[in-house]
Amino acid sequence: MMRKLEFASLQVRDLEVSKEFYTTKLGFEQAGIPNPQACVFSYNKGEASFAIRTPISDLEGKELGTGVSVWFAIDEEIEDLQAQLSAKSVTLLGPIQDTPFGKILIAKDPDGYNITFLKAAESI
Repeated sequence: MMRKLEFASLQVRDLEVSKEFYTTKLGFEQAGIPNPQACVFSYNKGEASFAIRTPISDLEGKELGTGVSVWFAIDEEIEDLQAQLSAKSVTLLGPIQDTPFGKILIAKDPDGYNITFLKAAESI
């Protein structure tokens, strides 16, 4: 029986462009795991990790990111994160939104993946 998602990997068109976006714009840290075909990141002092990688199969003519949203819990105030991302010209998909889980802010990566930041509601 499956009980938790252990790891996620997103295929990207240009590994170097995506590495730059995730480190410089979003503040993820490279985990230091050597792999010429991928880059593993950690976020929030290593509590969450995922990778971007070169394509496993031919992506020519295919849309990446459609329908995919990866969520990361944050400790900082979501308004502060919004200001930081806006200052770095990150594409944000609308304003901060209230959800049953808390407040979210969605950034779009270079391949169209939605990177959702969640400031959890106090009562959850």
